[in-house]
Amino acid sequence: MEPTNRESEPLERRNFLNVVLGAGVAGTIGSIGFPIVRYLLPPPESDAAPDAVVAAKEGELPPNSGKIVRFGVKPALLIRRADGSYGAFFASCTHLDCTVQYRPDLKVIHCACHNGMYDLQGRNVSGPPPRPLERLQVKQRGNEILLAREG
Repeated sequence: MEPTNRESEPLERRNFLNVVLGAGVAGTIGSIGFPIVRYLLPPPESDAAPDAVVAAKEGELPPNSGKIVRFGVKPALLIRRADGSYGAFFASCTHLDCTVQYRPDLKVIHCACHNGMYDLQGRNVSGPPPRPLERLQVKQRGNEILLAREG
C-alpha cells in the first residue's frame, strides 16, 4: 500500500518548522554577534592624511616652546628651539603611542605615560621608547609655518 498525502504531510511540516526555527536562531545569533565583532575590531584608518598642514603663524611660538597640532588623524609637535630654529615630529611615542609634549624646563620631548625622553632631534634618550620619533619637515610660506611629511 502506498503512503497517502496525509502520512507524508507531518514530515513536510516538521521540515518547514525546522527551517523557520533555524533561520530565526541564525538571525538572532547574527544580530547579537555582529555588533560585538564590530566593537572589538578597530575601524580602518583612513590613509587620506594631508601632505602638509599649517601649524602656526610666524612669531606665534616664542623661543623654547612647543605646540601640538593635528596632522590628519595623528598629533604632530612643532618645536621652536631656544636658538629660534624649528623642529617637528609626529607626537606619538614610539613605545605605546601616547602623545608626547615639549618640556621647555628640560629642553626635551617628554612622554608622560612611562617617562620616556627624546632629544630635540627626536632621538630616544631615556625610558622605554624603542625608536626615534618620526620627523616632519618644517617649511615657511609667507607668514605661515607648515609641517610636511619627509621624503
